[in-house]
Amino acid sequence: MALEEIAMEGPEARVSDKVARLTETCSRGWERFFADHDDHQAPRFVPSVPERVFAVLEEVTTRNLPPNRVFCEWGSGFGTATCLASLLGYEAYGLEIEEELVRLSRAIARRLGMPVEILCTSLFPEGYEAYSGVDGLELVTPESRSDRNANDEDRGLLRYDGMEIAIADIGLFFASPWPEEQALMQQLFDAVAMEGAMLVVYHTDKDIRVFRKV
Repeated sequence: MALEEIAMEGPEARVSDKVARLTETCSRGWERFFADHDDHQAPRFVPSVPERVFAVLEEVTTRNLPPNRVFCEWGSGFGTATCLASLLGYEAYGLEIEEELVRLSRAIARRLGMPVEILCTSLFPEGYEAYSGVDGLELVTPESRSDRNANDEDRGLLRYDGMEIAIADIGLFFASPWPEEQALMQQLFDAVAMEGAMLVVYHTDKDIRVFRKV
């Protein structure tokens, strides 16, 4: 895997009124959502601290680490990180498979006037999927099935349903995975992202890691 981990300085970002309003609105949204759903009805959800997410995204942006200002959140939930990226000037997309969360996050974005796109689709493009391997979840790619290597032309054609741009046009990815999915996120990033793209992975509020594809 050709990934380079980037050290973050870790200063707390100054929370503007817009960030505070976004954080409060999204927090109220997920509190209401889980109050209305029992454990069997609600999808798995990894809570994050929006202020810490914003601090890392702001540092990555200030340091000009991504090759462009196109952002994609894998598993966007209530769209918090997607909207935070929009505040930082990104063309921001969120991918979420749960239809109700897509509906709610789109409503939140509209209410806040955030120009983001939340797509109801899987984070795995066509031909890609995950399976349970010996050491946890493993990525299955078209190349592994056909025993050939992907080339740049193949990667440039990959798209998510409903997204006009190619996946290779995305400069910054964000994920907040469950522990068993953390290595899988890196595998997927390595398989589909362009060279130089960045991946921010939220493990805990004290453990947010940043990778560059090299």
